[in-house]
Amino acid sequence: MSFIQEFKTFALKGNVIDLAVGVIIGAAFSKIVDSLVADVIMPLVSMVFGGLDFANYYWPLSGQSAQLSLAEAKKLGAVFAYGNFITIALNFLILAFIIFVMVRQINRLKSRQSVEAAPEKAPEPPEDVLLLREIRDSLKPKA
Repeated sequence: MSFIQEFKTFALKGNVIDLAVGVIIGAAFSKIVDSLVADVIMPLVSMVFGGLDFANYYWPLSGQSAQLSLAEAKKLGAVFAYGNFITIALNFLILAFIIFVMVRQINRLKSRQSVEAAPEKAPEPPEDVLLLREIRDSLKPKA
């Protein structure tokens, strides 16, 4: 098999295509979660904590003034941007929770389908058939 044919076989396998679709959807979903955190959740958290903007919290490491915005402080030197980290960590927790809920629901649906698809057990044979089998089995060693 040629190299190109082998690559074509690899690239067109279902798993590779499923992975590509998952990555693309994951990237789009990540943007939605980023917007949810930045535009909805963090303003509410900020309001609860007295108007704090976590994204601009930092410790200056190069002698910058603490009153500068994060972008201005970064232009002047290194900063320890812990507020940005808090925002990104919150993004991750929300994304992880949403994915957990989705996987949990998918697993529930799969288990329901497997229960529905499972063949029913054969019904118990009538009592007279069981008795005849017992008699047959007891007579076999004597013969």
